[in-house]
Amino acid sequence: MTYHKLSIKKWALEDRPREKMISKGISSLSNAELIAILIGSGNRDESAVDVSKRILNDVDNNLNELGKLSIEKLRRDYRGIGEAKAICIVAAMELGRRRKLEQAKEKPKITNSSDVYDLMHPLLADLPHEEFWILLLNRANKVMSIQKISQGGVAGTVMDSKIIMRAAIDQLASSIILCHNHPSGNIMPSRQDKNITQKLKEAGSTMDIPILDHIIVTDAGFYSFADEGDL
Repeated sequence: MTYHKLSIKKWALEDRPREKMISKGISSLSNAELIAILIGSGNRDESAVDVSKRILNDVDNNLNELGKLSIEKLRRDYRGIGEAKAICIVAAMELGRRRKLEQAKEKPKITNSSDVYDLMHPLLADLPHEEFWILLLNRANKVMSIQKISQGGVAGTVMDSKIIMRAAIDQLASSIILCHNHPSGNIMPSRQDKNITQKLKEAGSTMDIPILDHIIVTDAGFYSFADEGDL
């Protein structure tokens, strides 16, 4: 018996992702169906939903892991996913990160290391490379600005203390919190992390803009230099 793929257009109306979203609401759609809407079509042997299920299966149905996939990997590993479809998926993941960050637009107050982690996790946790960011605070410990200082590779990134102090001075910040991610998932600071922290602590002391903490962000947790007595 010859098998023929049943395209989405031949599904019952209530089972097609777009029609299902209109009739039953977006919350009725699975993650695979939402991704299927993004990519629009599959390949000769698979519907858009089938392709989406396969992509999700490869990341253990974890959207954070999906957010780590590059455009090139999506194109290379999944038949039917070209550049335009891969861009749609990556763009949707980035919008999700930014939407979560938008919830903190009203100058959140930092009271402990967990506040920093909650704020920075959407930006850093699922990146495949290291990035170094700073949070500039006012006298009430409210966030005035969040700025990316540098971007590097899997194992590290370059940081310039002059850029950080200039940003703090320009914003008239009262204090600084340092933050970077470890794509490896290892929360422990490296020797370089400790050296950078000490160097910036000294620069901040000289400029009367203290470094309050340095947070290392991973998918599963974080390391606080202040909490661990390393600052």
